Amino acid sequence: MFLKVTDLAASIGVDEKTVLNWIKNKGLPAHKQDDRYRINRVDLLEWATNQGITIPPEIFAASDESTHLSTVSEALQYGGIFYDLPGNTPESALREVVSRLKLPPGLDPEFLLQTLLAREALGSTALGNGIAIPHVRNPIVGRAGESAISLCFLKNPIDFDAVDGQPVTILFTLVTPHVKGHLNLLAKLAFLLHDQSFQNLLHRPGSETEIMTAVRALEETIPRR
Repeated sequence: MFLKVTDLAASIGVDEKTVLNWIKNKGLPAHKQDDRYRINRVDLLEWATNQGITIPPEIFAASDESTHLSTVSEALQYGGIFYDLPGNTPESALREVVSRLKLPPGLDPEFLLQTLLAREALGSTALGNGIAIPHVRNPIVGRAGESAISLCFLKNPIDFDAVDGQPVTILFTLVTPHVKGHLNLLAKLAFLLHDQSFQNLLHRPGSETEIMTAVRALEETIPRR
């Protein structure tokens, strides 16, 4: 789950000094082991997403080839797209989101809500341009092994303390069965959201059919391992 500075630099095509600068001056979380920095992949993905830096999804791919990793379109098809979600605060909006999620048996919705709110308290999950990806630091584990992404369009713009100061109107929320699936979907979703035409479609917002068609088309452009 951890990357060396040399591995990260080689994977994204920058020199090691750039990565070290990110750690020392740009807030990239890392810890020292044997006098060398190690970077947690979850922390890397969250940091890169907030910084607007594209990280190749293959960095987060599972090493176990037998593990099925859902595509964004598969997870979104399962999780659903919802319009005009009510709410005037992050808590009220996330409460509405949780009520629409397909949760694993035995997972208390109130516990999940409080976990999402605790994650927001650590740092906003808003990416800017009115989009946020609220999620927990560890995956929401489901016994059925289904990965889901719910896409919710808010009825009212809400302040999520985004770095660009813009209120949020679009929420993507993930439910994943294991850490590898969590990283896989977060990375691929972040990759898709770097496409400006896709963001424009979301802000319109497009119909469910238009969004699913756009997601499937963009998935074809994700670099293969």
